[in-house]
Amino acid sequence: MNTEKVFFENKEGSKLSALLDKPFSSQLKGVVLFAHCFTCNKNFSAPRNISKALVKNGFAVLRFDFTGLGNSEGDFSETNFSSQVSDIKYASDFLSKNYHSPSIFLGHSLGGTAVLMAAEKHKGIDALVTIGSPFEPNHVTKLFSDSIKKIHSKGKAEVQIGGRSFYLKKQFLDDLEKSGGNIIKNLRKPLLIFHSPQDQIVSIDNAAKIYDAAMHPKSFISLDKADHLLSDSADSLYVGETIASWSNRYISSLKSDENSTSEVVVETESGYTSEANVRNHFLISDEPTDLGGNDLGMTPMELVAAGLGACTNITLKMYANRKKMTLERVQTQVAESKKTDSKRLFKRVISVQGNLDQAQKSRLLEIANKCPVHKLISQGGTVETSLSSNDIK
Repeated sequence: MNTEKVFFENKEGSKLSALLDKPFSSQLKGVVLFAHCFTCNKNFSAPRNISKALVKNGFAVLRFDFTGLGNSEGDFSETNFSSQVSDIKYASDFLSKNYHSPSIFLGHSLGGTAVLMAAEKHKGIDALVTIGSPFEPNHVTKLFSDSIKKIHSKGKAEVQIGGRSFYLKKQFLDDLEKSGGNIIKNLRKPLLIFHSPQDQIVSIDNAAKIYDAAMHPKSFISLDKADHLLSDSADSLYVGETIASWSNRYISSLKSDENSTSEVVVETESGYTSEANVRNHFLISDEPTDLGGNDLGMTPMELVAAGLGACTNITLKMYANRKKMTLERVQTQVAESKKTDSKRLFKRVISVQGNLDQAQKSRLLEIANKCPVHKLISQGGTVETSLSSNDIK
């Protein structure tokens, strides 16, 4: 994916750090605004993996650090839940002015509660997603319950959250108390709720309360065996893939740039797993695990074989349609191997279904050899290669 470092100012004028992850294709399905969990940051594995899965499926994602966290300016001890809701607003405004208006508000843990609150004033979004989110903001006090008395008596205290130290002031607790109130039923936006039954930080009954409060359409997906932070990459990637599929019912693809082309762009970031996209179509190529890959997709040579099979079928269907043949179905099997002279051998077996006589079947076999990919493989082609003057950002 193409990742760009961006900054925007919040209500107090502090510069907040963000990453805008974009697919290389100019065709966007939508833009997602991601709000991370309490005291987390945009570089945690869950936001990164969820964003990667969404980008692979044609979405752009803005993930940012709340005030005083990660690489963002400001004093975290001076922030509260209301200020985080405000940060989401300014992140949304930044997207609208500099890129595209967000289609989806997505939040993890308290970030999910915050996006539900922020969505009330952002009517332009198409859908909402929460992951392991509490129903009420003050649920977060369970993370530092031993320090609440000290915060009230001293005005502030150092607390330990997730193995890291933070200062929280009494104003933070006061803000949580007044930030209650259920506005979910007023949102009337498609809502997708993820939660793990084994979540030890935010119990799953919170998901039930959010679901009961929301109006339809609403969906719940159980993240069985996942922990609160989605530490297992398989869980966070699953969340991203599921959001991409679910949201197709509720959002419309954004218009592509006027100068968009049909270039296929392939990116390989880690290992051998390669993401390819053209227009608004996306697929993965990989290598088997015994060759060091992740086996997440077909190998490049299997893709060539698939291209030959697809081209064969399309060519035959087009010909049959022109000649008014009753070719109802065509199936092509392609096996690829090396010959003794190091050349590639593609064995193609074609099966047809329809009211066809032997002469028509023989003619279809001749036409199969005229498909463009068959000609390319048989006759060879020319590949012109150059090194781009622009490094990947």
